[in-house]
Amino acid sequence: MSRTAAVVLAAGAATRFGSPKQRLLLPRVLDRLAASPVDEVVVVEGAYGLRVESTRASVRLIHCADWERGPGASLRCGLAALGRDVEAALVIMADGPELAPEAVARVIESWRAEGGDVVAASYGGERGHPLLAARAVWSDVPDAGLRVLEPRLVPCDDLGAPGDVDTPEDYEDLWPGRERDATGGRASPATGADSPAW
Repeated sequence: MSRTAAVVLAAGAATRFGSPKQRLLLPRVLDRLAASPVDEVVVVEGAYGLRVESTRASVRLIHCADWERGPGASLRCGLAALGRDVEAALVIMADGPELAPEAVARVIESWRAEGGDVVAASYGGERGHPLLAARAVWSDVPDAGLRVLEPRLVPCDDLGAPGDVDTPEDYEDLWPGRERDATGGRASPATGADSPAW
C-alpha cells in the first residue's frame, strides 16, 4: 500500500494572534494526527522555534529558512524532507486544532480509491483541510501554496471542520476561560489551570 505523510505547516509569524500560537495549538494537532492513518509526520517551523511532543515516534521537526516567502515555501521544505516511498502528503495547518482523524482517513481512502493530484476535505461545499497532494504536484508548489489548484472535494461535514485560530478571540471561543501562554501552552499561574485538555 502506498505510504502517506502529513506536513504540518507551523512556520508563520502569528502576527494577528500576538504570540506564537503554534506552541499552544501544535500539541493538539499532533495528538489528532497520532490517531490518523498517516505513516509519518513532518512539522515545519519558521518564525519560532518549536518543540515536537507527540505519541508518535515518527514525528520530525524541520526548519524552513524561507518561511517568509509564503505557505508554499514552508510546504516545499516539508515535502523535500519526505522519503521517496511517500506517494502523497496531507497538508495540515498547525492552527486547526479540531482536526478530525477520521477526515484524514476519509481523504486518504478517497484518494486511494479514486485518485487525483489534489484531494481536499470539504465543509459546506467549501474546500478545507486536510488537503492531500499527490507526488505529481510536489515539484511545482508556488509560494502561495496549493490554493491555486482545484482539488477534488471529499465531503466531511459530519466530522466538523478543523477550525482556524487566527486571533486570541478565536482561541477563547474554543476554550473559554483559558489564558494564553505561548511559552508552553499553560494557563497563567493566577488561574491555577493546566493546559487545555487535548
